[in-house]
Amino acid sequence: MALINTIREKSGWAVGTVAIGMLLFIVGGDLVGGRSKLFGGNDTTVGEVAGEKVDLAEFQNTLEQQKEAFAAQQGRQPDEQVMGYLRDQAWNLTIYRIAFQKEFEKLGLKVSDDEVVDMVQGKNISPSIRQAFTNPQTGQFDRAKLLDYLRNLDKLPPQARAAFENFEANLPIERMANKYNNLMKLSTYVTSAEAKNYLTNQATTANARYLLVPYYTVSDSSVKVTDAELQAYLDKHKSRYKVEQGRSIEYVTIPVAASVEDSAAVRSTIDQLATQFQSAPNDSLFVKLNSDQPYNGAYLSPADLPEKLRENLPLTVGQVYGPYAENGVYSLFKVTGEKKSEQAAARASHILIKPEGTTPEAKAAAKAKAQDILNKIKGGADFAAMARQYGTDGTTATGGDLGWFSQGRMVPEFEKAVFGANSKGLLPTPVETSFGYHIIKITQPKTYQTYQVAAVQKAIVPTDATRDAAYQRAQDLKGQITDVESFRKAVAADKSLQKQEAQGIGTADRNVNNLQNARELVRWAYYGNNGKETKVGDVSEVFDIGDQYVIAVLTGTRSKGTADIASIRPELTAQVRNDMKAEQIINKLKGKTGTLEQLAAAYGPSAQVKTADNVVLGSGVLPGLGAEPVAVGTIFGLKVGQKSTPIQGEQGVLIVEPTAINAPTATGDVAATRKQLTEQRTARADGLLYEAVKANANVKDERVKFPSL
Repeated sequence: MALINTIREKSGWAVGTVAIGMLLFIVGGDLVGGRSKLFGGNDTTVGEVAGEKVDLAEFQNTLEQQKEAFAAQQGRQPDEQVMGYLRDQAWNLTIYRIAFQKEFEKLGLKVSDDEVVDMVQGKNISPSIRQAFTNPQTGQFDRAKLLDYLRNLDKLPPQARAAFENFEANLPIERMANKYNNLMKLSTYVTSAEAKNYLTNQATTANARYLLVPYYTVSDSSVKVTDAELQAYLDKHKSRYKVEQGRSIEYVTIPVAASVEDSAAVRSTIDQLATQFQSAPNDSLFVKLNSDQPYNGAYLSPADLPEKLRENLPLTVGQVYGPYAENGVYSLFKVTGEKKSEQAAARASHILIKPEGTTPEAKAAAKAKAQDILNKIKGGADFAAMARQYGTDGTTATGGDLGWFSQGRMVPEFEKAVFGANSKGLLPTPVETSFGYHIIKITQPKTYQTYQVAAVQKAIVPTDATRDAAYQRAQDLKGQITDVESFRKAVAADKSLQKQEAQGIGTADRNVNNLQNARELVRWAYYGNNGKETKVGDVSEVFDIGDQYVIAVLTGTRSKGTADIASIRPELTAQVRNDMKAEQIINKLKGKTGTLEQLAAAYGPSAQVKTADNVVLGSGVLPGLGAEPVAVGTIFGLKVGQKSTPIQGEQGVLIVEPTAINAPTATGDVAATRKQLTEQRTARADGLLYEAVKANANVKDERVKFPSL
């Protein structure tokens, strides 16, 4: 409390607000987290960071701060999807707090009381405080309101006062983090030589010819890859295949879908409501009491009406239309009002003919083609058939039908033509727009009529009986399964089921393939139904995930470190196979002489000779082919007209031959480039620094042990 008293003594104001104080704490907690011992100690840990165990109660305290911050900022409580994000955010804050504190201590970083006072009410206000005391109307920081709050801190409720104390305790961490990051950022330096080299690499270009023999032209079956070769490649390139711990499962889903009986029950209900709806004295109240969706009293043009209702235009006020079944929903519509709008709506079809260039000749040809098609339609040809045959946009599949649209949704020239017509039928001449020439058919002329519609909608959902039947089916299936083999056998015996696989499931994952919010399934893959570590062959309980029941069996585990061959076999095999193909191709090209065309002819039809203009030294890309850094580097190491030896590239074996090397005539602005490169490196510093410290902290994430995390 000593520092609080110091702060209060330095503020000469009165009258504060509890709400702003709480927001201050919440925003501060979102930045730096907390390590309160509020819940007391216990032996339960959720992980380990830099040799320090992370206590469950401490982590829950940090998570609670994230929840409060979200609620304050968004005005609502987080749903399960957001909670997944907040749990990960709380874990990252925990890593930061512990791992970076050790780095601070190594460097002897300190924060004095005067610095904290400065962060609260001095010249260098903490960003979290500045945000909390920013006037939402003016967008300006309100120092007077902050000082009022501090002067009256002892008048706040104990909970609010404790919240500020917790926030205050974290201010030194925030300041030390800034000091630490600035130490690293200010050490970023780009020399003049680096800047000159960068400018030269970006400005130096070449034109080249190259011979390419793609790897895909060598049959995979002609290259046999052994496990020993895969292991040798993996041992040589371990740094490319670092992995976190993971689990692999096979699983099956049993959907909970509405039955025919469920649909019939909803239809029976909606039929009864249709009769009542016709005579209901208060339509909005009737919708509120009987519909799955809220009442919307807006007036809608035909362009915005449901399609089923549009089919009945013009609509009659007071009439109930439906029921209609669409996308798993039964709907009733009652027209409760009508009025004229200032904006018209219409329906039209078109056939767009795009010019094949920007020249006057190309435009003239497109116009002539459009006129010819229009003449055929006037002569009796079917408009929709012509649209499917000649149309050049996305409406060809619908015979050119654009549906209903209101003013403001189409380009001006098109709208002028459509809304200038007063009746159905073909427009007499093609209409030119920025897209090309349009042959237009008005299918419903413009109308200013809008309707107010009350909608009663009932979703066709599974009943409890249907859900129970699906659950019993899942339980019966589980009763047949004891291990991986019996799982596969049981699933194969039921043709309505399909086995699925998920590999490399991480401890922090919340989704498994297309199964959303599947945290319980992820937890089971690691610690099983009874909290013990899951073994390969273990069978899960029946999980209720979304609208389906899920049964899984563990098929594999993966430890943190280097991936094993089994988990990355396809990727490894492709790499080793390409290496072996490259060796074959290079051996076949060795000893051959002559021009690139002669070399290609000697090799065979798989060899291609191509050109690449404006190859940039600093890009590593061959235009028209893609990333080929070795080939690009080789081009600039040769003299004009000199051919390289065969090069093992990314997509095949290449022989390159520069035809021109274009060196820059001027160096460029070295000072500006140094500044640009320094800013780029500095911008990456925070992220790279966090990852480096995290990697050195030997983080063990065991949150998966706890169902709530």
